[in-house]
Amino acid sequence: MTMSLLNAITASMITMAVPLLLAALGELLAERAGVLNIGLEGMMLAGAFAALTVALLSGSTALGVGAALLVGAGLGGLLAWFVVRGSANQVVAGTALNLLAAGLTGVGYRAVFGVTGAALTVAGAPTLPIPGLAALPVLGAFFKQNLLGYAAFGLAPAVGFLLWHTLPGLQLRMVGENPAAAETQGVSVQRVRVAALIGCGMLAASGGAYLSVAYSNTFVEGMSAGRGFIALAIVIVGRRTASGTVCAALFFGLATALQFHFQALGLDVPFQFFLVLPYVLTLLVLAGFVGRSVAPAALGQPYER
Repeated sequence: MTMSLLNAITASMITMAVPLLLAALGELLAERAGVLNIGLEGMMLAGAFAALTVALLSGSTALGVGAALLVGAGLGGLLAWFVVRGSANQVVAGTALNLLAAGLTGVGYRAVFGVTGAALTVAGAPTLPIPGLAALPVLGAFFKQNLLGYAAFGLAPAVGFLLWHTLPGLQLRMVGENPAAAETQGVSVQRVRVAALIGCGMLAASGGAYLSVAYSNTFVEGMSAGRGFIALAIVIVGRRTASGTVCAALFFGLATALQFHFQALGLDVPFQFFLVLPYVLTLLVLAGFVGRSVAPAALGQPYER
């Protein structure tokens, strides 16, 4: 393997990992608070559509990302209304959110851009290489990112510090492990879970925004393409820790990157094999990690005072 190919694969791995990492960090917050957010896929898709639409109409990528964050916060609040305030089944509510997002983005796409979506492109977020570090072989790809890429890898240690070294993080983990005990300590379970879901929605939507205004610079219906579900797997594989989530996101990013590079090699293998590679790896890795990763004791369980 030549150095140029290794550099190209590393750059692709990081590009593929960033949206997964953003969504997975959001899911990490939600799960540590005791909520299983199946609606990540819908949040990413809605964030991608909102970012592209606002960026295209305003000419500002920053406004597009801001719109995605607002949409993500709104969807997180909507999900919280049903699963936290209404004690609805978390899996059913998250699935319904995915269907809602798929329908609304499809209708919105046709209403705003027409059936074909002709000329549906934006300039995209600029790359901001760090002088000196960006020239390093292989590792230099980590220092040739746009702001969303740097934010993703910067948020990982921040989330880890929040969860394990701050009082709000301790309260959030208490709510996920034993909400009744948390209430006796004066912690509002509902408030913590609502805040965690809103934060989760914002992070997942920012991952979608990365897809539309930093990666592809366009929007296609269903462009999240299962990444929300892969982000769920990443949290499990990463053992619900921030550092593990980063490593798992890079692993799945590498699987997706190899999909493209293997196709480019012109191997005598059906291209469908490469398309399905990331999803097969997801199933295989999950089969090996489910049971080894200890979930919060109250994960998925509604709580009523």
